[in-house]
Amino acid sequence: MCAVPVIIPAIDLKDGKCVRLKQGRMEDDTVFSDDPVAIAARWVKEGARRLHLVDLNGAFDGVPVHKNVVHDIAKAFPKLPIQLGGGVRNMHTIEQYITAGLTYIIIGTKAVEDPAFVAEACREFAGHIIVGIDAKDGMVATHGWANVTDTKATELAKRFADVGVSSIVYTDIARDGMMQGVNVEQTVTLAREGGLPVIASGGVTDMQDIKLLKPYGDCIEGIITGRAIYEGTLDLGEAQSYLDSHK
Repeated sequence: MCAVPVIIPAIDLKDGKCVRLKQGRMEDDTVFSDDPVAIAARWVKEGARRLHLVDLNGAFDGVPVHKNVVHDIAKAFPKLPIQLGGGVRNMHTIEQYITAGLTYIIIGTKAVEDPAFVAEACREFAGHIIVGIDAKDGMVATHGWANVTDTKATELAKRFADVGVSSIVYTDIARDGMMQGVNVEQTVTLAREGGLPVIASGGVTDMQDIKLLKPYGDCIEGIITGRAIYEGTLDLGEAQSYLDSHK
Protein backbone atom coordinates (compact mmCIF):
# COMPACT_ATOMS: atom_id res chain seq x y z
CA MET A 1 0.00 0.00 0.00
CA CYS A 2 1.07 3.55 -0.70
CA ALA A 3 2.83 5.43 2.08
CA VAL A 4 2.38 8.85 0.48
CA PRO A 5 -1.16 9.60 -0.75
CA VAL A 6 -1.50 11.59 -3.97
CA ILE A 7 -3.85 14.52 -4.42
CA ILE A 8 -6.24 13.67 -7.27
CA PRO A 9 -8.15 16.56 -8.89
CA ALA A 10 -11.70 15.70 -9.90
CA ILE A 11 -13.11 16.66 -13.27
CA ASP A 12 -16.84 16.01 -13.21
CA LEU A 13 -18.45 16.08 -16.65
CA LYS A 14 -22.04 17.13 -17.22
CA ASP A 15 -23.42 18.13 -20.61
CA GLY A 16 -19.87 18.57 -21.89
CA LYS A 17 -18.87 20.97 -19.12
CA CYS A 18 -16.75 20.72 -16.00
CA VAL A 19 -19.05 21.02 -12.97
CA ARG A 20 -19.32 20.21 -9.29
CA LEU A 21 -22.47 18.89 -7.67
CA LYS A 22 -23.64 19.09 -4.10
CA GLN A 23 -24.40 15.67 -2.57
CA GLY A 24 -24.72 14.22 -6.06
CA ARG A 25 -27.78 16.25 -7.04
CA MET A 26 -27.69 16.84 -10.80
CA GLU A 27 -29.91 19.91 -10.45
CA ASP A 28 -27.56 21.48 -7.89
CA ASP A 29 -24.49 22.05 -10.00
CA THR A 30 -21.85 24.73 -10.34
CA VAL A 31 -20.28 25.11 -13.78
CA PHE A 32 -16.55 25.83 -13.55
CA SER A 33 -15.59 25.55 -17.21
CA ASP A 34 -16.89 24.60 -20.62
CA ASP A 35 -13.41 23.31 -21.55
CA PRO A 36 -12.59 20.16 -19.54
CA VAL A 37 -9.32 19.61 -21.42
CA ALA A 38 -8.09 23.04 -20.36
CA ILE A 39 -9.07 22.27 -16.78
CA ALA A 40 -7.09 19.03 -16.93
CA ALA A 41 -4.10 20.97 -18.24
CA ARG A 42 -4.41 23.40 -15.35
CA TRP A 43 -4.22 20.68 -12.72
CA VAL A 44 -1.38 18.91 -14.50
CA LYS A 45 0.55 22.18 -14.57
CA GLU A 46 -0.03 22.56 -10.84
CA GLY A 47 1.48 19.15 -10.17
CA ALA A 48 -1.33 16.58 -10.40
CA ARG A 49 0.00 13.01 -10.59
CA ARG A 50 -3.38 11.49 -11.40
CA LEU A 51 -6.77 12.73 -12.58
CA HIS A 52 -10.23 11.60 -11.53
CA LEU A 53 -12.88 11.87 -14.25
CA VAL A 54 -16.59 11.33 -13.69
CA ASP A 55 -19.15 11.02 -16.46
CA LEU A 56 -22.13 12.32 -14.47
CA ASN A 57 -24.61 11.90 -17.30
CA GLY A 58 -23.25 8.41 -17.82
CA ALA A 59 -23.76 7.55 -14.16
CA PHE A 60 -27.45 8.40 -14.41
CA ASP A 61 -28.05 7.08 -17.93
CA GLY A 62 -26.07 3.86 -17.49
CA VAL A 63 -24.05 4.39 -20.67
CA PRO A 64 -21.00 6.56 -21.46
CA VAL A 65 -21.95 10.08 -22.57
CA HIS A 66 -18.63 11.92 -22.59
CA LYS A 67 -16.41 9.53 -24.55
CA ASN A 68 -15.04 12.23 -26.83
CA VAL A 69 -14.04 14.55 -24.00
CA VAL A 70 -12.51 11.71 -22.04
CA HIS A 71 -10.52 10.57 -25.06
CA ASP A 72 -9.29 14.13 -25.65
CA ILE A 73 -8.00 14.39 -22.08
CA ALA A 74 -6.30 11.00 -22.27
CA LYS A 75 -4.70 11.92 -25.59
CA ALA A 76 -3.43 15.22 -24.21
CA PHE A 77 -1.71 13.55 -21.25
CA PRO A 78 -0.67 10.07 -22.40
CA LYS A 79 1.74 9.44 -19.52
CA LEU A 80 -0.57 10.58 -16.73
CA PRO A 81 -2.58 8.01 -14.78
CA ILE A 82 -6.27 8.77 -15.28
CA GLN A 83 -9.19 7.07 -13.55
CA LEU A 84 -12.79 7.31 -14.66
CA GLY A 85 -16.18 6.36 -13.34
CA GLY A 86 -19.77 6.84 -14.46
CA GLY A 87 -21.73 4.70 -16.88
CA VAL A 88 -19.41 1.69 -16.77
CA ARG A 89 -21.78 -1.27 -17.03
CA ASN A 90 -20.12 -3.71 -19.45
CA MET A 91 -16.78 -5.10 -20.59
CA HIS A 92 -16.92 -3.32 -23.93
CA THR A 93 -16.99 0.08 -22.23
CA ILE A 94 -13.99 -0.85 -20.09
CA GLU A 95 -12.06 -2.05 -23.13
CA GLN A 96 -12.81 1.16 -25.02
CA TYR A 97 -11.56 3.35 -22.19
CA ILE A 98 -8.41 1.29 -21.60
CA THR A 99 -7.67 1.35 -25.33
CA ALA A 100 -8.14 5.14 -25.29
CA GLY A 101 -5.36 5.41 -22.73
CA LEU A 102 -7.08 5.50 -19.35
CA THR A 103 -5.28 3.70 -16.53
CA TYR A 104 -8.08 2.85 -14.14
CA ILE A 105 -11.78 2.22 -14.63
CA ILE A 106 -14.10 2.68 -11.68
CA ILE A 107 -17.04 0.29 -11.35
CA GLY A 108 -19.76 1.57 -9.04
CA THR A 109 -23.42 0.63 -9.52
CA LYS A 110 -22.55 -2.54 -11.42
CA ALA A 111 -20.32 -3.67 -8.54
CA VAL A 112 -23.33 -3.66 -6.24
CA GLU A 113 -25.74 -5.28 -8.67
CA ASP A 114 -23.33 -7.84 -10.14
CA PRO A 115 -20.18 -8.51 -8.05
CA ALA A 116 -19.18 -11.29 -10.46
CA PHE A 117 -18.75 -8.64 -13.14
CA VAL A 118 -15.99 -7.01 -11.08
CA ALA A 119 -14.13 -10.31 -10.78
CA GLU A 120 -14.43 -10.85 -14.53
CA ALA A 121 -13.19 -7.33 -15.24
CA CYS A 122 -10.21 -7.87 -12.95
CA ARG A 123 -9.30 -11.01 -14.88
CA GLU A 124 -9.63 -9.32 -18.25
CA PHE A 125 -8.00 -6.04 -17.27
CA ALA A 126 -5.69 -6.93 -14.39
CA GLY A 127 -4.43 -3.94 -12.45
CA HIS A 128 -6.87 -1.51 -14.05
CA ILE A 129 -10.06 -1.94 -12.01
CA ILE A 130 -11.18 0.22 -9.11
CA VAL A 131 -14.46 -0.22 -7.24
CA GLY A 132 -16.35 2.95 -6.40
CA ILE A 133 -18.29 2.80 -3.16
CA ASP A 134 -20.56 5.75 -2.54
CA ALA A 135 -22.29 5.74 0.82
CA LYS A 136 -24.85 7.69 2.78
CA ASP A 137 -24.78 7.05 6.52
CA GLY A 138 -22.58 4.04 5.82
CA MET A 139 -25.01 2.46 3.33
CA VAL A 140 -24.15 2.02 -0.35
CA ALA A 141 -25.89 4.21 -2.92
CA THR A 142 -26.17 3.44 -6.65
CA HIS A 143 -27.33 4.91 -9.98
CA GLY A 144 -25.71 8.29 -9.54
CA TRP A 145 -26.53 8.13 -5.83
CA ALA A 146 -30.25 8.14 -6.59
CA ASN A 147 -30.86 4.83 -4.80
CA VAL A 148 -29.65 3.99 -1.29
CA THR A 149 -29.37 0.22 -0.74
CA ASP A 150 -29.39 -1.87 2.42
CA THR A 151 -25.77 -2.92 1.85
CA LYS A 152 -23.11 -1.64 4.24
CA ALA A 153 -20.10 -0.04 2.59
CA THR A 154 -17.65 -2.11 4.62
CA GLU A 155 -19.38 -5.35 3.67
CA LEU A 156 -19.30 -4.46 -0.02
CA ALA A 157 -15.58 -3.69 0.18
CA LYS A 158 -14.87 -7.07 1.75
CA ARG A 159 -16.45 -8.84 -1.23
CA PHE A 160 -13.72 -7.52 -3.50
CA ALA A 161 -10.68 -7.91 -1.26
CA ASP A 162 -9.39 -10.99 -3.09
CA VAL A 163 -10.53 -10.61 -6.69
CA GLY A 164 -7.81 -8.28 -7.98
CA VAL A 165 -9.32 -4.82 -7.41
CA SER A 166 -6.60 -2.16 -7.33
CA SER A 167 -8.30 0.09 -4.80
CA ILE A 168 -11.59 1.50 -3.55
CA VAL A 169 -12.79 5.04 -4.17
CA TYR A 170 -14.90 5.82 -1.13
CA THR A 171 -17.23 8.81 -1.23
CA ASP A 172 -19.28 10.09 1.68
CA ILE A 173 -22.29 11.47 -0.20
CA ALA A 174 -23.46 13.68 2.64
CA ARG A 175 -20.19 15.61 2.48
CA ASP A 176 -19.52 15.59 -1.24
CA GLY A 177 -19.31 19.12 -2.60
CA MET A 178 -20.40 20.57 0.74
CA MET A 179 -16.97 21.78 1.93
CA GLN A 180 -17.60 20.37 5.41
CA GLY A 181 -14.48 18.28 5.86
CA VAL A 182 -13.64 14.70 4.96
CA ASN A 183 -15.10 11.79 6.93
CA VAL A 184 -11.79 10.42 8.20
CA GLU A 185 -13.28 7.84 10.55
CA GLN A 186 -15.48 6.09 7.99
CA THR A 187 -12.79 6.26 5.32
CA VAL A 188 -10.15 4.66 7.52
CA THR A 189 -12.62 2.09 8.84
CA LEU A 190 -13.47 1.05 5.29
CA ALA A 191 -9.78 0.69 4.45
CA ARG A 192 -8.95 -1.29 7.56
CA GLU A 193 -11.97 -3.60 7.41
CA GLY A 194 -12.16 -3.89 3.63
CA GLY A 195 -8.53 -4.86 3.19
CA LEU A 196 -7.91 -2.71 0.09
CA PRO A 197 -6.18 0.65 -0.42
CA VAL A 198 -8.72 3.47 -0.34
CA ILE A 199 -8.93 6.73 -2.25
CA ALA A 200 -10.75 9.23 -0.07
CA SER A 201 -13.44 11.40 -1.61
CA GLY A 202 -16.11 13.79 -0.44
CA GLY A 203 -15.82 16.86 1.74
CA VAL A 204 -12.13 17.71 1.30
CA THR A 205 -12.03 21.42 2.10
CA ASP A 206 -8.56 22.65 3.04
CA MET A 207 -5.15 21.68 4.39
CA GLN A 208 -6.68 20.51 7.66
CA ASP A 209 -8.29 17.60 5.82
CA ILE A 210 -4.97 16.70 4.22
CA LYS A 211 -3.27 16.75 7.61
CA LEU A 212 -5.99 14.56 9.12
CA LEU A 213 -5.62 11.94 6.38
CA LYS A 214 -1.82 11.97 6.17
CA PRO A 215 -1.20 9.59 9.14
CA TYR A 216 -3.14 6.87 7.32
CA GLY A 217 -0.88 6.65 4.28
CA ASP A 218 -0.54 2.92 4.90
CA CYS A 219 -4.13 2.41 3.73
CA ILE A 220 -5.13 5.64 1.95
CA GLU A 221 -3.41 5.95 -1.41
CA GLY A 222 -5.14 9.02 -2.75
CA ILE A 223 -7.28 12.01 -1.87
CA ILE A 224 -9.77 13.27 -4.44
CA THR A 225 -10.55 16.97 -4.33
CA GLY A 226 -12.95 18.97 -6.42
CA ARG A 227 -14.72 22.08 -5.19
CA ALA A 228 -11.86 22.97 -2.80
CA ILE A 229 -9.27 23.40 -5.55
CA TYR A 230 -11.75 25.05 -7.91
CA GLU A 231 -12.77 27.62 -5.32
CA GLY A 232 -9.26 28.07 -3.94
CA THR A 233 -9.62 26.86 -0.36
CA LEU A 234 -7.02 24.18 -1.09
CA ASP A 235 -3.86 24.62 -3.15
CA LEU A 236 -3.05 21.46 -5.09
CA GLY A 237 0.71 21.97 -5.16
CA GLU A 238 0.91 22.92 -1.50
CA ALA A 239 -1.13 19.89 -0.46
CA GLN A 240 1.01 17.44 -2.45
CA SER A 241 4.23 19.03 -1.20
CA TYR A 242 3.02 18.64 2.36
CA LEU A 243 2.31 14.96 1.85
CA ASP A 244 5.68 14.42 0.16
CA SER A 245 7.64 16.19 2.88
CA HIS A 246 5.91 14.55 5.83
CA LYS A 247 6.59 10.92 5.09
